[in-house]
Amino acid sequence: MAVEKGNTVKVNYTGTLEDGTVFDSSEKHGQPLEFEAGSGQVIKGFDDAVIGMEKGETKKVALKPSEAYGEPKPELTQKIPKDKIPKEVEAKEGTQLVMQLPQGQQIPARITEVGEKDITVDLNHPLAGKTLTFELTLESYE
Repeated sequence: MAVEKGNTVKVNYTGTLEDGTVFDSSEKHGQPLEFEAGSGQVIKGFDDAVIGMEKGETKKVALKPSEAYGEPKPELTQKIPKDKIPKEVEAKEGTQLVMQLPQGQQIPARITEVGEKDITVDLNHPLAGKTLTFELTLESYE
């Protein structure tokens, strides 16, 4: 029997960038990732990859941005007056910060440019536009 849409799966994985840098792994979290296959709880390519896998099987998949976090959207890069960022945040290129949306949800942002009076922040997912490789091992499913 193989994984079908709707099964709850437990997967150990390692995610790497094209240069081989590990950006995430289940080992880092101390347990396999558990989700419902085919339900959209994880990125599309990861979701698609587990369908048809059998217990104990290992698979390596390369995901284009369209199957992962999409392409960066220019409208998600915005200028913000420096006095609007918290004092404890260092206004320098590459600094990560969390921005709160009007609805209350929080999203990560990265400072990409620092001007005299304002900063430019990028609200795109840090992995947007990147090809990601995952090595997956199906631990169990039900």
